[in-house]
Amino acid sequence: METLSLLELNGRVKSTIQFEMPDAYWVQAEISSISPSGQGHCYLELVQKDATGRSFLAKAKANIWRGTWLKLKPYFEAQTGETLKVGMKVLLQVTVTFHEVYGYSLVVQDIDPTYTMGDMARRRKEILEQLTKDGVIGLNKELEIPDLPNRIAVISSATAAGWGDFRNQLDGNIYGFRFYVKLFPALMQGDDVERSVISALNAVADRRDDFDLVVIIRGGGAVSELSCFDSYNLAFNIANFPLPVITGIGHERDDTVADVVAHTKVKTPTAAAEFIINRVFDTATRLEDLTRRMGDAVQDRMNSENVRIERLSQKLPSLFAVLKARREQLLETVWIRSVNGVRNLLTAQTHKLEIVDKTLSAADPAVILKRGYSLTRAGGRVVKCASDLKRGDRLTTVFADGSVESEIV
Repeated sequence: METLSLLELNGRVKSTIQFEMPDAYWVQAEISSISPSGQGHCYLELVQKDATGRSFLAKAKANIWRGTWLKLKPYFEAQTGETLKVGMKVLLQVTVTFHEVYGYSLVVQDIDPTYTMGDMARRRKEILEQLTKDGVIGLNKELEIPDLPNRIAVISSATAAGWGDFRNQLDGNIYGFRFYVKLFPALMQGDDVERSVISALNAVADRRDDFDLVVIIRGGGAVSELSCFDSYNLAFNIANFPLPVITGIGHERDDTVADVVAHTKVKTPTAAAEFIINRVFDTATRLEDLTRRMGDAVQDRMNSENVRIERLSQKLPSLFAVLKARREQLLETVWIRSVNGVRNLLTAQTHKLEIVDKTLSAADPAVILKRGYSLTRAGGRVVKCASDLKRGDRLTTVFADGSVESEIV
């Protein structure tokens, strides 16, 4: 068995690789780390993961030398709007090298931005499909922006030029509208954007009754930094937020996932301020129009009532005369009815008295005695039955023309 030094073995490996793989190859991989150097080079670590995305199937180092990096970097960013970063899937043209000290590595010769763009579009599409499946993608758009939104919560970097542009536009509006604006600071670029913006949203939600809407503004910066807003978790929080959310984080032609789920998307922080100002102006215009129309309506009603009152005042004497005649006629009718009623009542009562008088006259004892009847008393009492008498009783019999004394024997 031949004995080799490590250097000799690595040399044979290097020769074999250079002999067997002399060409350039297009390789699909994911960037797991990226480190630009001070000398202008860029060092990558490329990986391939299994279907779950948790286990590595392959791993390799890759180098982009300074001359190539100076050309590939601006080209890739111009085509994709993104910078090369961890987690990005890329299609690289590489040559295979082996160094006796540094070992196996790939040297990047070229990059296909369309592959990365396709993967980015695929991931963005998957996020939107998941948000749709979760039933939240349109929730924030269903909220109603108040007619006078003057309490504004702003999520932005405190040092961002966009934050200053937003405030200057609001404060300097030509209509003199006044707004209450509160900044909730958050990172607007880098790997920590998602966590930072969600944290700011939670802070606003704790004070939701203090605000009418939320504005997320970025302003300035490269288009390549927009991908941090293509985040499922951030979009989910915006979609479910209890206040309308306005985004001004990109450029007119770039819609991030955050833009899609927000209530309203505008292209710049200045445009966000203009949107709010115009909303207030439209409402103020409607209120002024309503006030004018109400004033006109009141004036028309007053004029109409004045005319009606004038006409009534002209008719008042004749109306009074007619009313007086009707009342006098009514009083005369009531008087006649009253007199006739009293007369009829007196006649009826007189008739009743006559009947009573006749009845009383017919029942007079003197009248009855004149008819041939007599009245017998015994001991001062009227005798009604013969059985009430006994022998020796003295009787007084009264006739119409006198009385007779007798005794029972």
